[in-house]
Amino acid sequence: MSAATPQELVERALAASTADDCVVIIHDTTSANLRWANNTLTTNGQMSGRTATVVSFVASGDGVAAASTSGSATTVDEIAGIVRAADAAARLAEPAEDANPLVRDRTSSDWDEPATPTDITVYDSVAPALGEAFGRAAGAGRLLYGFVDHAVTTTYLGSSTGLRLRHVQPTGHFACTAKDTALTTSAWLGAATRDFADIDPLALDDELARRLAWAARRVDLPAGRYDTILPPTAVADLMVDTYWYAGARDAWEGQSVYSQRPTGTRIGERITDPGVHLMSDPTLPDVACTPFAVVGSSDSERSVFDNGLPLARTEWIRDGELTSLIQTRHTATMTEQPATPYIDNLVLEIDSGSGTIDDLVAGTERGLLVTSLWYIRLVDPQSLLLTGLTRDGVYLVENGEITGAVNNFRWNESPVDLLGRFTHASATTRSFSREWGADYFPRTATPALRIPDFNMSSVSQAM
Repeated sequence: MSAATPQELVERALAASTADDCVVIIHDTTSANLRWANNTLTTNGQMSGRTATVVSFVASGDGVAAASTSGSATTVDEIAGIVRAADAAARLAEPAEDANPLVRDRTSSDWDEPATPTDITVYDSVAPALGEAFGRAAGAGRLLYGFVDHAVTTTYLGSSTGLRLRHVQPTGHFACTAKDTALTTSAWLGAATRDFADIDPLALDDELARRLAWAARRVDLPAGRYDTILPPTAVADLMVDTYWYAGARDAWEGQSVYSQRPTGTRIGERITDPGVHLMSDPTLPDVACTPFAVVGSSDSERSVFDNGLPLARTEWIRDGELTSLIQTRHTATMTEQPATPYIDNLVLEIDSGSGTIDDLVAGTERGLLVTSLWYIRLVDPQSLLLTGLTRDGVYLVENGEITGAVNNFRWNESPVDLLGRFTHASATTRSFSREWGADYFPRTATPALRIPDFNMSSVSQAM
């Protein structure tokens, strides 16, 4: 059969379902990418795909059961198979603990519009600049390795209760590593974007060249606690974990740093320095995201019953006080707090933050500038202790200037603790998490932070 439109797939799926209620989610995605190594473009590609998730709900005397099935779907036959599987699974499922009335009767003004695509022309200004950057780097003895990706996902969410919602989400990033020709030093830069109009490969290459020049002098330092400057990208790495582990249910059950043990949450308690604000807001221009809940399967932080729930600005930390945790309508009844669903962006603002990372360097007598973090893992959820490595550029700061490159370290820190210990912050800017930004959480805005006693627990051999 010929391909159906996303709207047709939604309507055919809803009509085909024999469950009591049904939610259909269609993701239509196109993407384009470029990859380079040794100052040469190596590959480029353009891809497209469409996936469908059907959530079926079956009522009984004991409650409402829910089950979901996902798969690739471009034709009516393909979506019909997914519907049959979801309906059958729901009939075999136990009543859902998170059952709530489904969201009703709301239609996006652009529901009837086709999916919005991207293609390789998104790089019309970036590609020539990359070519120039390759030539400059080769002439100066630098090797560039990197990747750019741009994807546009159009989401259609329809339900048997009258939802017809549509959202277009562009997502892009630039990542580049520079090395000297002897492959003894390296530096990394990444940036997030919606459309690549704000990406300047030549300016990014200039910064990579500056960082490699800092490494002309090598200084080996032991493990210890150092006055450390973290750039927005590294702060984004840490804040994403701060957010991901902020589930209300885990906190209520005593399993996280946000727990008031033995049972309860720390909502209403000051957990960081005053002047610290951590928030999500789907309407923020640079990091705008889906303004309604889209949930393919339930877990402790998300509920399929909340599909289509409107999302609004949510302050997780306000002026140092924990004000909200990620929770569904179901977990909100446990904590006796408003439902504050997961939102796909995150912003950290510091009242005293101003200037740039260069200003933080200029104000540091002796310390480290850590340009990126890598391989971050959770050690202890009850303190949110994380461990990870530094990579591609740790630099010694002396009397407000970079004086050399330093060996890499393994570090151990809690980001919640860091938000109570930092001494200086830059202004908040759009950032890109090296650890999580490419595949999981690309929409962040964070400042650089200076922490006086950052724990470099051991020396690492990582480059």
